[in-house]
Amino acid sequence: RQARRVEVTLAVTPPSRWAGSKAEDPSVVRSNVFKEAIRPGPDQRRQIGLWTGIRSTLIAEMLSHVSGMDWFVIDMEHSPNELNDVLIQLQASQRGRAEPVVRVPWAEPVIVKRVLDLGAQSLIFPWINTAEQAKEAVEATRYPSLGGLRGVMSLARMNNYGAQNPHYYKEAAGQICTIMQIETLEAVDNIEAIAAVDGVDALFVGPSDLSASMGFIGQAQHPEVKAKIEEAFKRIVATGKSAGFLTASKEDAQWALKCGCHFVAVGSDMQMLTAAAKGAAADFHNFA
Repeated sequence: RQARRVEVTLAVTPPSRWAGSKAEDPSVVRSNVFKEAIRPGPDQRRQIGLWTGIRSTLIAEMLSHVSGMDWFVIDMEHSPNELNDVLIQLQASQRGRAEPVVRVPWAEPVIVKRVLDLGAQSLIFPWINTAEQAKEAVEATRYPSLGGLRGVMSLARMNNYGAQNPHYYKEAAGQICTIMQIETLEAVDNIEAIAAVDGVDALFVGPSDLSASMGFIGQAQHPEVKAKIEEAFKRIVATGKSAGFLTASKEDAQWALKCGCHFVAVGSDMQMLTAAAKGAAADFHNFA
């Protein structure tokens, strides 16, 4: 009997993140598509993302490869993510579609150096209040003689373990996305100065800490807080740098996008899991 013909449709592989290569060429510095995608412009497509803190490689892999998200945060500041957690989440996600963005716990050169050596290329720096702090954060991502003080490691994940990637040291900075988090009234006052620092790609408004600095802790929806956030958006956009935001509210996410934000996180893994679990419990307890 003649065998039946079986046709298999393969999933479309996203464009390579390794510039100038048909495959993943280890001699080429990985291209940071997210850095380019958030750059303001008339045709800029708003980048939608998600915050994560559960420290799961499965979540990182799912978000990067199949969720449809453009980016997601691996949070080290307010989540129990340590260096090894970040490493394995980067390994699970960096060949997917959504860019893993690491929020470091502080703009501290040693932790920044170690996260970059793991291969991270997009970083959020919390609690940046002045241009000087922004300058120090950028310097932590740059090598000496190239505008910074990052320690030089010859064999690590970031340069494909050395010998095969001779261009990394001089080309790394061009593919590192540095995002400064605006979380206080002082930071809002200094938006223009922070945005003017060479190497700053984006300013990200943090509603929770900003509301606390205004005397409305836990009240990110307070009218005065919302007005200050909107002011911050407008001023960031006016500088020509990218504006970012995080919210678990669909309405607020749409509002931020209408205000000109270039990239918005529309929730978190824990928030979505908690809401779904509580909803399911309520539904089925009522049924029972």
